[in-house]
Amino acid sequence: MLRIENITYAVEGRPLFEAASATIPTGHKVGLIGRNGTGKTTLFRLIRGELHLDGGTITLPARARIGGVAQEVPGNEVSLIDTVLAADTERAALLAEAGTATDPHRIAEVQTRLADIDAWSAEARASAILRGLGFEADEQRMPCSAFSGGWRMRVALAAVLFAQPDYLLLDEPTNYLDLEGALWLENYLMRYPHTVIIISHDRELLNRAVGAILHLENRGLTYYSGNYDQFARQRAAARAVQAAAAKKQDARRAHLQSFVNRFKAKASKAKQAQSRVKMLEKMETIRAPEDAARTVFSFPEPEELSPPIIATEGVSVGYGETVVLRNLNLRIDQDDRIALLGKNGQGKSTLAKLLSDRLAPMSGKLTKSNKLRIGFFAQHQVEELRVEETPLQHLLRERPAEGQSKLRARLAGFGLGADQADTAVGRLSGGQKARLSLLLATLPAPHLLILDEPTNHLDIESREALVEALTAYSGAVILVTHDMHLLSLVADRLWLVSEGTVKPFDDDLEAYRTLLLARDKPQSAKPAPKPVRPSREKVLALKAEVRKGEERVGKLNQMRDKLAKKLADPALYEDGKTGEAEIWQRKYAEVMDGLERAEALWMSALEKLEKAEA
Repeated sequence: MLRIENITYAVEGRPLFEAASATIPTGHKVGLIGRNGTGKTTLFRLIRGELHLDGGTITLPARARIGGVAQEVPGNEVSLIDTVLAADTERAALLAEAGTATDPHRIAEVQTRLADIDAWSAEARASAILRGLGFEADEQRMPCSAFSGGWRMRVALAAVLFAQPDYLLLDEPTNYLDLEGALWLENYLMRYPHTVIIISHDRELLNRAVGAILHLENRGLTYYSGNYDQFARQRAAARAVQAAAAKKQDARRAHLQSFVNRFKAKASKAKQAQSRVKMLEKMETIRAPEDAARTVFSFPEPEELSPPIIATEGVSVGYGETVVLRNLNLRIDQDDRIALLGKNGQGKSTLAKLLSDRLAPMSGKLTKSNKLRIGFFAQHQVEELRVEETPLQHLLRERPAEGQSKLRARLAGFGLGADQADTAVGRLSGGQKARLSLLLATLPAPHLLILDEPTNHLDIESREALVEALTAYSGAVILVTHDMHLLSLVADRLWLVSEGTVKPFDDDLEAYRTLLLARDKPQSAKPAPKPVRPSREKVLALKAEVRKGEERVGKLNQMRDKLAKKLADPALYEDGKTGEAEIWQRKYAEVMDGLERAEALWMSALEKLEKAEA
């Protein structure tokens, strides 16, 4: 298990941890949460040994492997699949040694170890991970240099997942994933065989993929069993108890002080008054929990326009001669809340550019209200802020006629107080930059607000504030986000961008999630027929099939053990016996293939029997 005991650490004199302790049992999935700037990423660096503690200890099991996502995969000419395969350094080293080793004993050891770590299925496993993160089979053979930084971050994530370290440390991994990739990762982490600690502000991920929460607050760590919603309930209950105890103590303190004030000058009551003074001095203060300043967003309200505000008839759109989306027949009203679903590369960004006047239709008819104002927020806009200027200077450029006091009020309405308003953007946190970009997007009181991944870098409190602001907002909203919690609370219409067009998705988000996770399974359009209870003869036949399957698997296991013993014999690899060794390895592979098929048939027969006897 991972033990964090009484750790102390400060950055430039500012303490991040003071006597903080926590124990994380082996194999647990833990969400590390806390407000931005409290030290979550620093804790990861302390666990990895990249930083040295000022005090206390962090201990891990001997020889435990710690893994995290690299800053980015280099843009070299190595293919994606080979980059991921190289992350399993033991496999790579064994394969290299297998091609050069000459000692028969060592060759046998290498082959045995390669079989133990299932080295021969590695490429299939790596490919499945890359596919889950959005890379098709042909893309996996392309060099890393063919992909942008965001996509290479996905390759870095795939590499660490493939390596399967004993302690997997993930810092906001969904920030560079789309909804489909985030849902795949959530499902993968639920089945991950080792310990996971994940920094995330994604509430759905923290509810589904982890079984405990490690909360960093007031320079200390508190471990809660259960998912995020359970943590929130436990913490609210504890804060209520603490507040009640503080209130009760304040009343007792006031009563004692009143007695002292009334009788300290009277000789007859002096002893009792002095006793109360000592009681007051010994009383340990119970402090009421301090609520951090509530996070808010204040969106300006647009005037109402006649519906529809946007309509398309047979529109096609794309780049140059390439059509990305065609036959678009869409309508948007001012009270719409629309979520765009679909894999990356299907055209969600193209649709957003069309609706925001960044792309003109190639054909068809697009009509808009004359007075329509559109606000557009995308992650790249956060990166394009002028780092040398302050948030106030950004607003002065947009609204030079407004007084500074009004502009400062606008900044405060997005959680950027006096200090942040006059701080160069380059020194602001990612969350503060995102708030500024969101403010700039909503400054003209748009009738339509298009948001492309607005929650990246926002903490949970800010995300909840964004939900409240969008719910109260009187304009239309189009959302592209991997945050299922935000989608479920804001969106009331779902559009699926797929196969070159856009169509309504008539089911709900949970159905879409299920569809994505089971997309390789055949989907049945008809309801399953009512099961008919099998006859006694059918049950007996199934039992015989199970028995035969078990016997077949047993015989193949015996054959496998004999072949494994033969392959582990150093004499097999002596000079002149290379051909014989290859024959035995081929036989072993054939037996393993047969064993896999036999086990599948046996399990299928068992399932049929269980259903028949249910």
